[in-house]
Amino acid sequence: MTQIPSKTDILAFIADNPTQSAKRDIARAFGIKGSDRVLLKQLLREMEAEGQLAKRRSSYRDAQKLPPVSVLQVDEPDADGDIHARPVDWNDAMPPPRILMNLRSSDPALGAGDRILARLTETPGEPHAYEARMIRRIGTNPERILGIYRAASEGGRVMPIDKGSDKEFVIAAGATGGAKDGELVEAEQTGPKGRMGLPKARIVSRLGDPSGPRAVSLIAIHQHGIPDHFPDPVVAEADAAKPASIKGRKDLRQIDLLTIDPVDARDRDDACYVDAHDDGSFTIWVAIADVAHYVTPGSELDREARKRGNSTYFPDRVVPMLPDTLSGDLCSLHENVDRACIAVEMQVDATGHKTGHTFHRGIMNSIASLNYEQAQAAMDGNPDAQTAPLTETIIKPLFAAYTALAKARFLRQPLDLDLPERRIELDEDGKVTAVNFKERLEAHRLIEEFMVLANVCAAETLIAKKTPLLFRVHEEPSPAKLDALREVAEASGLVLAKGQVLKTSHLNRLLAQAQGTDADELINIATLRSMTQAYYNAENFGHFGLALLNYAHFTSPIRRYSDLIVHRALISAHGWGKDGLSPWDIEHLDETAKQISDTERRSMTAERDTTDRYLAAFLSEHVGAEFGGRISGIARFGVFVKLDGTGADGMIPIRNLGREYFHYDADTQTLKGSETGHVIGLGQRARVRLVEASPVTGGLIVELLELDGRTQPKGPPTGRGKPPRFKQGSAKKKNAKTASKVSRVRKAR
Repeated sequence: MTQIPSKTDILAFIADNPTQSAKRDIARAFGIKGSDRVLLKQLLREMEAEGQLAKRRSSYRDAQKLPPVSVLQVDEPDADGDIHARPVDWNDAMPPPRILMNLRSSDPALGAGDRILARLTETPGEPHAYEARMIRRIGTNPERILGIYRAASEGGRVMPIDKGSDKEFVIAAGATGGAKDGELVEAEQTGPKGRMGLPKARIVSRLGDPSGPRAVSLIAIHQHGIPDHFPDPVVAEADAAKPASIKGRKDLRQIDLLTIDPVDARDRDDACYVDAHDDGSFTIWVAIADVAHYVTPGSELDREARKRGNSTYFPDRVVPMLPDTLSGDLCSLHENVDRACIAVEMQVDATGHKTGHTFHRGIMNSIASLNYEQAQAAMDGNPDAQTAPLTETIIKPLFAAYTALAKARFLRQPLDLDLPERRIELDEDGKVTAVNFKERLEAHRLIEEFMVLANVCAAETLIAKKTPLLFRVHEEPSPAKLDALREVAEASGLVLAKGQVLKTSHLNRLLAQAQGTDADELINIATLRSMTQAYYNAENFGHFGLALLNYAHFTSPIRRYSDLIVHRALISAHGWGKDGLSPWDIEHLDETAKQISDTERRSMTAERDTTDRYLAAFLSEHVGAEFGGRISGIARFGVFVKLDGTGADGMIPIRNLGREYFHYDADTQTLKGSETGHVIGLGQRARVRLVEASPVTGGLIVELLELDGRTQPKGPPTGRGKPPRFKQGSAKKKNAKTASKVSRVRKAR
């Protein structure tokens, strides 16, 4: 019998032979053959259970030491600026060893989260256990999992929240990150799934209560299947991008273009400038980020952008269409840096009508990045240090051009709905602190009007040059929806004429009639509900809402794939380069239109769900409070009330409406009481009490107290819940029949 080596001997052999540490290598080194291999196998299992050895695939290593070549993940630099890393695959029962990165001048810059292959050297007596020399970077995007943590006796599991997913991940005892049972966590896979068992992961962040504010947008992202993780090839392609050169481009850097965006804007994709002429006409410049230069047809970036379709915006985060390297840096028109752009030069007369336009592919340099409030304050005579030198020469001509465009807009009569947009304010922890409505400034309308005009120019140019493109289509309302709107208007004492071709001017006339009356909000809501949803199409059906025959999205290619297609079409039409429309783009234009229309609706739904959850979380602290509101929706199962102040929609279940049965009329969107004839319809003022607020679902249940100033009856109707009453005679007859049946059966036997 061959003598089995001791545990110390095995550890010494593995330390001396890190590349030959499989069971067969150990057996060969110690001359173990035949049945003695079973004893060796048992010994190795024992050492693994004791934490002396760690096994990866078929090889063993000292669990207390790292192999000389390891995969590491880079951490944030410490206070001294030193960069440390941690092993990706480690015995989670113990804290990972401290590894100092020893970088050479030729090594690329490393950021937190980068994964590298490195050569390790032990450093006895130092605060760090190893020093690492980088071999190569191998990626920055380990798979992330969002799920509910379920604790076990040792470690636990992460149950993903994705619908239909049964893929669980094992969390070792030392990789829980302090997570508690039932918490929403974000985990990171630590290795591939083997032939047996579940894949391993480590918890990288605790998001707390699944109904908590920080988890709201993450739940919506995963619930609606919005891709929020860029694959490594996409990230690598974005990281490899270089700024565009001036070669083959028009130099626009002498034009004082500037950007005006929300105060919290992450990306800046449009800039503008106005040259006012003595005859009252204007030359308006709109420059848009040249995303097509970086996102070329058929590239990894292109495939990922098409899949996403658009960026999705939540109160606490943005899921971008493009990696931040492009969306937040190279493509974004930041001030005082050269940026590639596609610009349109538009001539407008004193009445705001466009008389001509020309497109250019160029290089620009923004002189300033302003927010809407800054620009408006400067125009109103309250400039700050940044806007003071720009007010007379740059800002006032912008507003003068807008005044002219507003005249043309008035004649065109696009749909003029007054529907304020909600703004949810969060603190640093992601908790809702306030819900307000965004103020509509003239500066907002200025940029909107400039962008609409630029989009019209793009569509007209591509139509003239017979180049395929994607139109933004908005069809007129259906006759059925118009009839419903007409009935709502008539019930409010207003008129929407019949028997004529519907134009937006007719709807604007109705909205003007309702303005300042009790029916104002009702008519705006009803008009919005009558509209069809805009979509993308390779065929042009016009844009009803904007009262435009030709319209295409051109001005936001950082956040919309449709605009990128239009940019490529402009490049092809003008012969600006080889990064225009590809044959594949043209062949699959219809499919692309459907794809991005679907992703747009998906994002809108996710954003709405997230807003509802935030509002529910905010109002959960006000259960029992009374609110004023207006009925905004009628359904067979209940009534929706839009609450004053927050704009949240609370539901009154139909069983709680009153003491009578209510009949639902889908055509008029009303509920009518069967006994009193009392009618509940859209737009009525209501006073309600908040009964329930569920942050997880975003649902609000309210109790109706008053309707149009009248107190509503409470409790069940008379007789509800009492046992049914039967006529005694009928009961006797029934019993007699039953008895005769029984007797007949007995006789038959």
